[in-house]
Amino acid sequence: MRAALARAPNATLEIVEVSEPALPDHGALIRVRATGVCRSDWHAWVGHDPSVRFPHVHGHEFAGVVHALGEGVSRFAGGERVTAPFCCGCGSCATCASGQQQLCEREYQPGFDGWGSFAELVMVPWADVNLAPLPEEIGFVEAASLGCRFMTAFRGLLDQAELRAGETVLVIGCGGVGLSSVMIGHGVGARVIAVDRDEAKLELAQRIGADHVIDARFEDPVQRARELSDGGAHVAVDALGSAATCAQGIRALRPRGRHLQLGLLLGPDVDPPLPMQEVIRRELRLLGSHGMPARGYDALFAFLRASDTPVRTLVGRTAELSAAAEVLASMEGFAPLGVTVLEP
Repeated sequence: MRAALARAPNATLEIVEVSEPALPDHGALIRVRATGVCRSDWHAWVGHDPSVRFPHVHGHEFAGVVHALGEGVSRFAGGERVTAPFCCGCGSCATCASGQQQLCEREYQPGFDGWGSFAELVMVPWADVNLAPLPEEIGFVEAASLGCRFMTAFRGLLDQAELRAGETVLVIGCGGVGLSSVMIGHGVGARVIAVDRDEAKLELAQRIGADHVIDARFEDPVQRARELSDGGAHVAVDALGSAATCAQGIRALRPRGRHLQLGLLLGPDVDPPLPMQEVIRRELRLLGSHGMPARGYDALFAFLRASDTPVRTLVGRTAELSAAAEVLASMEGFAPLGVTVLEP
């Protein structure tokens, strides 16, 4: 099969022929029809993720068709249109049994723990637990754009931060996860304030539901957000992932506000100093969101239908697999507008 192979950290991805993934009894091979390019892939490519071993095939936001099944799989017959969370759970450990498959003790992440979806085929383990059928109205490109970034924001905002209609949510960073957060906040009926340093990204945030935008090149995002939210946001989302933006989110909250960390803190920001005095003095909550179990897709699809969320607007570009090298490299500077989706 064809795949975009990275032979070493920071090495230019090459389109080469490689062997098909091994198929365990509990697994499925998915013929990839669309796959997003995420900043998490960039972190893995530059060597920030110790679980990744090179040579490697990146990619973890995908949708496609069931191509082959292990002998132990019973819920699928082959040929179904499906997607899967990046955080695949085994379904049998104590954590999975509690319903939290995204925190599985034996978690497997395509594109990190094994080769991913920048290829014609990708393996999904424990397929009965982790494959989610796609509704007819969701195309492959849209489904890929709902991968890691959108579904992590969906579960983070609604289940973890418990964002409600009428509240104010501050979204710092208008990349894929930030724009997803803007869409979800708008769909819930919250008042959305978006922050970035890129005029085009702020314009897109306004088009998809932001009530106010702050250009951090010209305004202090904490001070301006507190002014716009009458003393502080109910929920702040660090959708970028840096020591500075994490601290900004915490400082922009009102008393008893909730900070949601969605952007990965890796490399030089892996252990950031936090304004814990603010957390104590104003009784703030610090929250994370690590993806979503496959069982959550039904609620996500229902939300999209009920809120009439224009998911396709998230997609800034579609391209062939050969563009993977260029798109991945551009993420060092947060360059892409919206989500880039490859179609192998």
